Parts: sequence; structure tokens; C-alpha cells
Amino acid sequence: MSIEQAIERASEPDIRRKGLLRRFIRNRKGTTSIEFAILALPFFLVIFASLETFAAFYGDQLLANATETMARKVRTGQITFQRGKATDMTQAQFRQAFCNEISILMKCSATEAVQPSQFYLDVRAVTDLSKFPVNIPRKAGSTDIDTTGFKFAPGGPGSFNVVRAYYRWSVITDLVRPFVTNLRPAGASMPKDYLMVATATFRNENE
Repeated sequence: MSIEQAIERASEPDIRRKGLLRRFIRNRKGTTSIEFAILALPFFLVIFASLETFAAFYGDQLLANATETMARKVRTGQITFQRGKATDMTQAQFRQAFCNEISILMKCSATEAVQPSQFYLDVRAVTDLSKFPVNIPRKAGSTDIDTTGFKFAPGGPGSFNVVRAYYRWSVITDLVRPFVTNLRPAGASMPKDYLMVATATFRNENE
């Protein structure tokens, strides 16, 4: 065997490897699957974040509408408190009626009407118009809501009243949580819930 033949035979494996490499680079089979695998996670995160943001916005509107509805019933005398009438409601009954108004999207637990854990109401008559509550009560050292001062004591005919409703909306999608959550319990490293707030102030109609 001549030297030229030996060199040519020795170079054949290199040529074959280079040919395989070129064919591999040119092969486009499976490209779509690889691209989908890379883009799927961020794509679905954006989709879920958009859906959750929309749901939270709809929940805000639902809570506001329910607050207006319940406030109107108090204002017109359809709901009364401790007046010896058939329209009288206890705090638990009022809370249950409110829960029924928002049940399309926001479910109250079986014990929510008696023992608030996610949905809070503050309904009261106001005698001094300069002292209408305007701020969200917060616990010291956190952004969590302070419900210790909440009560259910709407006034009678001609009285001024306020109905304040608060709902803790649990945010699921990690991508959107830092941007919409505004409740951070004491000791928690980051906010977990989005606090929905709706308020209605009014004067009851005279009998």
C-alpha cells in the first residue's frame, strides 16, 4: 500500500464524521418540539397571569356591586336591625345575604357567615359626619387588615350609615403575585393575598 493510499484510508473516518455533523446541523426534524418546550413555560405563565388578573378585576366589580345592592336595601328599609320588624337581620344573616350576592365568583365557606376568615364587613351608623371611616384599618407592623373595630349596627330611618366590605383574594400565579398582592401578615416574607375593598355611604330613607 502506497503512502497516498494509507493517508486516504486514514482520513475516511474524519470525512464520514464531518458528513454526519453536516447532516445533523441541516436536519430540522423536531425543531418545533424543542422550541415549544423552551417557550411553553413562560407562555403559560403569561396566560395564567392574564386570566388571574381578569378574574381579580371582575371580583372587584362584583364586590362593589354587591356592596351597593346591600347598602340600598338598608337605605330603603328592606333590611333593618333590632327594630322588631320582619325585615330585621342579624349580623350572620346579613353576612349570608351578602355572600349570596357574590357567590358567582367568590365562595364563602360554610362557617364564613358566623366566623369571618376571608370576607369581612363593617356596617354602622355614623352620628358625626366628620368621622366617616376613610382608611383601611391595618395591624401594627404589617399590611394585614385589622378587623377588631368592625361591627354590625346600621341605624334607623334618617340615619347616616356606612357599609364597608373586604375580601381576601388568594393569588395563585407566582408571576403576578408581587404586582397585585397587598396583604402581608406579620412575620410573612412577602404578600400573599389581594385585598378587595368596596365602600358605600348613605342616609336611610325616612319612614
